[in-house]
Amino acid sequence: MKAAIFHGPHQPLTIEEVDIDDPGPREVIVKTAASGVCHSDLHYVDGAWSFDTPAILGHEAAGIVELVGEQVTYVQPGDHVICCPSVFCGMCERCMTGQPYACDREAVTRSAEEPPKYTWNGQGVAQFAHLSTYAEKMLVHENAIVRIREDMPLDAAALIGCGVTTGFGAVVNTAKVQPGSSVAVFGVGGVGLAAVQGSLVAGARMIIAVDTVESKLAKARELGATHVVDASSNDPVQAIHDLTGGGADHTFEAIGLKLTVEQAYEALRRGGTATVIGLLPAGEKVEIDGRSLLDEKTLQGSSMGSNRFRVDMPRYIDFYMQGRLKLDEMITRRMRLEDVNEAFRAMKAGEVARSVLMFD
Repeated sequence: MKAAIFHGPHQPLTIEEVDIDDPGPREVIVKTAASGVCHSDLHYVDGAWSFDTPAILGHEAAGIVELVGEQVTYVQPGDHVICCPSVFCGMCERCMTGQPYACDREAVTRSAEEPPKYTWNGQGVAQFAHLSTYAEKMLVHENAIVRIREDMPLDAAALIGCGVTTGFGAVVNTAKVQPGSSVAVFGVGGVGLAAVQGSLVAGARMIIAVDTVESKLAKARELGATHVVDASSNDPVQAIHDLTGGGADHTFEAIGLKLTVEQAYEALRRGGTATVIGLLPAGEKVEIDGRSLLDEKTLQGSSMGSNRFRVDMPRYIDFYMQGRLKLDEMITRRMRLEDVNEAFRAMKAGEVARSVLMFD
């Protein structure tokens, strides 16, 4: 099969022929139909985070089950599925106490003594996020996928695999935004647009989109933002305080920058909650005014939207089919696997909300 190989930071991915192993017990081979290109992958390409090489990146995809291993009971060949990096074992303490997104994942990962899932030129290829979606096929644990209705377009479904689940889920699961709340979203790329839409579905009365790119702000308005702030020419903290009359009830940081995390916290009203969705560079520290804690402000993180993905994702699909969740509008470009480096360039340039790699 063809796959995009990651060789290390600051190097282009190359398209290579890669061998895929047979599925073992509880493993499934999924033929990739579409894969979103997420900013989290760019962190590794840019060297902000490290990962073993060679590797196949990508973690946001949908496809069709091609082959199942022994003991697989959840899916069968021909089923349409969304893949999710929040693979869960269902047995650890986190899974058993309602936090499957925080699973230790030891029971769903091949050991070092087992053969690698992917090989290239005779050497093992590391699997990224238990998925590796920049490939024509994926070999995954059955608990990394959710079966979906077959009338759901797979390019739109791919976005649910990470970006939508992360942004939408941060609003409704992590922060539990209440009807009538005021919300500000810092960064309206794919994840931020999902947070805007989650806020709309949750019933927020004011949804403020903050970005430096005019086209992104226009898209945020299209998808539900009631106000926009161009941070390239305005102080977003002051603008949010002015718009809300004292600060937002909830803010969401969907970029992954120290500055914007701190701004999201400062833009809160007393008693407000800032939820960090973006992936900050390794070792980055965030500073807040200690006295502000007396205002009972909360700064919290969100892991993949605190998801229960086998429950959440079918619900998001229903929202899409009902016209209440706009996914097609979030796809700026549809490209081929061979265009993955161009997709990263466009993302860094702020030209896209989401690029989606389409497979035959």
